Amino acid sequence: MQHQVLILDFGSQYTQLIARRVRELNIFCEIFPYNAIPKDLKPFKAVILSGSPFSVHHKDAPQPDLSAIKGKIPVLAVCYGAQFLALQYGGEVIPSEVREYGRAHLTQIDEASPLFKNMPLQSQVWMSHGDTIAKLPANFSNIASTSDVENAAFCIEGETTYAIQFHPEVYHSTDGIILLKNFLVNIAGVAQNWTSDAFVETTMASLKKEVKNDKVVLGLSGGVDSTVAGVLLHKAIGKNLYCIFVNNGLLRKNEFDNVLAQYKGMGLNIKGVDASARFLKALKGVADPETKRKIIGKIFIDVFDDEAKRITDVSWLAQGTIYPDVIESVSVKGPSATIKSHHNVGGLPDFMKLKIVEPLRMLFKDEVRRVGKSMGIDAELLGRHPFPGPGLAIRILGDITAEKVAMLQEVDAIFIDGLKSWGLYDKVWQAGAILLPINSVGVMGDERTYEKVVALRAVSSTDAMTADWVDLPYKFLQNISNKIINNVKGVNRVVYDISSKPPATIEWE
Repeated sequence: MQHQVLILDFGSQYTQLIARRVRELNIFCEIFPYNAIPKDLKPFKAVILSGSPFSVHHKDAPQPDLSAIKGKIPVLAVCYGAQFLALQYGGEVIPSEVREYGRAHLTQIDEASPLFKNMPLQSQVWMSHGDTIAKLPANFSNIASTSDVENAAFCIEGETTYAIQFHPEVYHSTDGIILLKNFLVNIAGVAQNWTSDAFVETTMASLKKEVKNDKVVLGLSGGVDSTVAGVLLHKAIGKNLYCIFVNNGLLRKNEFDNVLAQYKGMGLNIKGVDASARFLKALKGVADPETKRKIIGKIFIDVFDDEAKRITDVSWLAQGTIYPDVIESVSVKGPSATIKSHHNVGGLPDFMKLKIVEPLRMLFKDEVRRVGKSMGIDAELLGRHPFPGPGLAIRILGDITAEKVAMLQEVDAIFIDGLKSWGLYDKVWQAGAILLPINSVGVMGDERTYEKVVALRAVSSTDAMTADWVDLPYKFLQNISNKIINNVKGVNRVVYDISSKPPATIEWE
């Protein structure tokens, strides 16, 4: 990767979004915590400093050492990054008299500045900060203002260092992508050569060099990430890739057989292992969702390890880790704490004694789909909704039985098939049914019933960090409700979840 952009993260909620926007320009970038700046900066052609939840005056505010960067590599400082530069070099940063959040418009632009080339006056930008730069240091020049923020942007004389008080990466900054392109392409001279085809080509070459003739084992799930990882590895190392698909008894209706058939049609060397009885036995009587997850995770590793041992001389474990998993596991909130430990990152038990290969670890979800498309993977498979690792276990509230699983599989199948037949599936990011731990009084054929309640859930999202419920047509919901109640024995009431994330989560457990 010859042309790279380094994004230093000061803990902003928008840092991943900056990276996504840069990638949209076909430019490769990497995110590093501000206190873990790479020692070798030669591969990086430009640096972006992110925003931060901190004020520059806070005692715990990030204080990066930029001596190896400033004045030597083109820099774009965003929000906190801009305030840090101003304060660090003799300017004045004070609390804003009016908190500066939301839409604003550029009322003054230095038309000679290459940063604002092709950006119109009154361009809408998005502000999100509680401090303002009251005075610039001596060798800093103002290049843009809004009606409320005089120093909305500045540059440092004699350097390719620029700073802005707004967020070009968010949707509400209507010309933000133009500004990013101006900085990265026109000012820093970064090549726009980060494409799906280029990724496949370079990754295959890297895998051949790294893995050589060793054997690799991969756990396939039927999901997009593991599928794309599997096809990419198969193209690179062929018969030395061994895929294992474990049926934990908590998959969707007929999914085990359907996915196996789909994979075999792709030429993958795959073995299906039906361990459903083992999983359901271990989950008997367990209602706590975290305990469910731990049990499922442990048994999956045990089953996978048993199967991997049957393959002689395996050296590598392949995983479908993607970039958000990596970022979230190396603390994007600065030095303090990791957001979450992801099951694909650092989760390999010591006893497995395998080296890890993660061909997709630098890709975002949308990039994974584009790479899959460039390799000819079926669009229907690439467009599959995300499905939780623990499967239906966390969609059955309370304890799990084979009867409850079968019931929910039927409900789920009617819902998902309905979304597809009504042309709604691709308009939904994730959908599923939840079996509630309550019974409801109903009437069927003049007889009283006291049966289960199911909730349907459909959300729109881009990355699962936030999600909104989908306003599905009433006629569709009516049709699906009737089908479920008439065809699934034991269910007499259907409800639709209209909660957004936050405050709710996508899954109920």
